[in-house]
Amino acid sequence: MNAQGVMHIKGVLDYSTGPLLREQGRALIRASAVPTVELNCAGVDKSSSVGLALLLAFMRDGQQYGKTVQLSELPEDMRKIAQVCGLTEILGIEP
Repeated sequence: MNAQGVMHIKGVLDYSTGPLLREQGRALIRASAVPTVELNCAGVDKSSSVGLALLLAFMRDGQQYGKTVQLSELPEDMRKIAQVCGLTEILGIEP
């Protein structure tokens, strides 16, 4: 995460990468010195529903640590999964 509170999420988000990313993301959100954390998803190559579960978990972490968590550059495949699951409003993305 950079000093402006932008966390760049990259690679494949699935069952094999999810647990480690979950712990790393939680620690970064907790340690962030800024009130708003941006999850930039431009570098996500592929995602299953695990990717959306991670984003939701990071949003809960933000609430727990008194920070606002926002999404940016969500790939189209993740956006479609969010629409099917009815999560666009919760994630703060436009359908």
